Parts: sequence; structure tokens; C-alpha cells
Amino acid sequence: MAEEVPVLRGAGAKKRPTIREVARLAGVSHQTVSRFLREDPTVRPETASKVADAVEELGYRLNQAARTMRTRRSNRLTLILPGTSERMSPALLRGAAAEAHEAGYLLEVVSLEGDAAARTARLEALLQSEGTDGVLSFTSLGEGLAQDSEYGVPIVIDGVYDDEMRSRGAFADASIAADVVRHLADLGHRRFAHVTGPREWLSAQGRRAVYEATLDELGLESCAVVEAEWSVQSGWEAAKDVIADCGATAVFAASDQLAFGVISGLQSLGVEVPGDISVCGWDDWEIGSYFRPTLTTVSVDRERQGRQTVRRLLSRLGGEAPVGPVEAGALHRFIPRESTGPAPTRTN
Repeated sequence: MAEEVPVLRGAGAKKRPTIREVARLAGVSHQTVSRFLREDPTVRPETASKVADAVEELGYRLNQAARTMRTRRSNRLTLILPGTSERMSPALLRGAAAEAHEAGYLLEVVSLEGDAAARTARLEALLQSEGTDGVLSFTSLGEGLAQDSEYGVPIVIDGVYDDEMRSRGAFADASIAADVVRHLADLGHRRFAHVTGPREWLSAQGRRAVYEATLDELGLESCAVVEAEWSVQSGWEAAKDVIADCGATAVFAASDQLAFGVISGLQSLGVEVPGDISVCGWDDWEIGSYFRPTLTTVSVDRERQGRQTVRRLLSRLGGEAPVGPVEAGALHRFIPRESTGPAPTRTN
């Protein structure tokens, strides 16, 4: 059977009043409104009166499909992304969709603009009007949706990305960068350079920190640290402007894009890779297996992360023992290839 393709939808429908809006108008918490809607007898009469007035004034109605969600399934799961999905890893989405499909669910991807609070409000409106059996998010949602919502829908939050789709959590873990440096040291390299990603990315910060700490631990020298963007051009410029003349015999680039640029920039100057300078990247882009030389890199198993997040949600739906997130170390694998070799016996 063919793999289920996730449905990508916007959230442009007219917004219905939410429980939080009812709560603000009534001057109570949204949990109190939820208790009122469930006809909880512990809600005080005067409080119930305020909430009832707010419900009537706003025209709030709880979707009947949501009321019966625990007993009537839609066979749909909803995946929340912040704003545009341009930076979303295809492998992460592919893994989540495949896991959902294998369990008999269609995965719908909903892009919600705004910060965490705005996404919470829009998600609440979405849950009122649309049937779903569970929600998973690869970015943070508001505090009120950190646990199962008043709609009876389990919610799993895996903070893989921030509001700008920048890697965080397990994807930002950089501990395996120590293996990259040690691999180069075992090849005889003693003078290194590092091309970083943008400083606002946690992943870039982590890779630089582990690079520097490992050099200190091994008593090795860092000849240059070049701050760059995630682009081949940035790697090219770093190679031609700094790396070629800094005396380093090994370069750790914070991404494959940067590594491709570094290699191309060095080659344009007649510097051989790995004969004169070894280069490592990060991400294991497919082209790295066909590049010349093939690229030594770090593979990140984003598909596994997507599958595991859906498994966590399915365990909640089935009332089974909780499934935890994938440990960061299990997502990364160091792959040595042709772009790294023994340190040259003679350097300029």
C-alpha cells in the first residue's frame, strides 16, 4: 500500500470564540470554564452565572464532535507547525506520516501563524470546528495546552523547532561533534578551523561549544572560527578569505552546505581535499555521497524522530504505557568518507 501523504492546510477560516476568550470576559480561568461546560457541580453558582453570561454574549458553542471524541474516532491526527513549513525537514514529516498511516490514521499538517499564545488560541478554535483524535506539535504551544485539553484530545509536544523553525532539543544536540574532532585527531591533525552556523541557532552554538571544548581537552589548536550563514556561498567565502591561509589542516563545518562551499573554495585555490586540508560537514545530505570527494559528515535521523513522536501520541490514544522521546544520542551517527584523510606531513 502506498504511503499516506500528509494534508497541508492553512488556518485561515473565520475564528470562532474560544474558551480563553470566554474566560477573559467572565474574569475566570479557562479551567473554570472547562469545568462549567462539563457541568461540574463544584463550580460556585455566582461563578457559573458569570461564565454563562460570557458564553451567551460571545455565542460560544463547544463542538459536539469534540464532546464525544473519546468514544468516536475521526482516524485523523493533527500536526502543528509554526507559520511557514519551508524549513520543515521532509524526513521528519515523512516519518510522522508513515507512522500515522501504519496505525490507520491520516496525518493533517496545520500551519499556525504567530507566537505560542497565538497558536494556542487558533488551535482551540480549530479543535472546536474540526474533528481530530490527537494533536502533535514540533514547536511550543501555550501553557494551557501543555496537557490534554478540555476537548478530550491528547496533545504531544516535541520541541524540535522554535517559532522560526530553528533546530532545538534533540536535533540541536552536538555531543557527537566530539567524535568528529577525535576522528581528525586520530588522523594526525593538530591545527583546526571551524565554520559555524548563525549564532542565533542553538544547533550552531552547540557545535561550536563542543568543538572548542574537545580541542581544549585534547590539547589541539584552533586556528580560526568563522561565523557564517547556512549556505554554500558562506562556506566558499570562509575558505577563500580565512581557512586557506590560517594554517589549519582540518575543518569542521557546522553543516553540509558550508562544507560543500569550503571544499569548492579550497579547490578553486588549488588546495587539495583531503591531501592538504580535511573537511567534515553535518546533516548527511544525499549529494554528499556523490560529491567529489565524498563528504565526511554527521547523519541526523529525522525520520526516526518523526515516527517516535507519533508513537508517543498513539500510546496516549491507546491508554498504553507512555512512550518517551528519542534520546539525542540515538539520532546522530558519524559517517567518515573521502573528504577526511591523514594530516599532511608538510604544511605551509
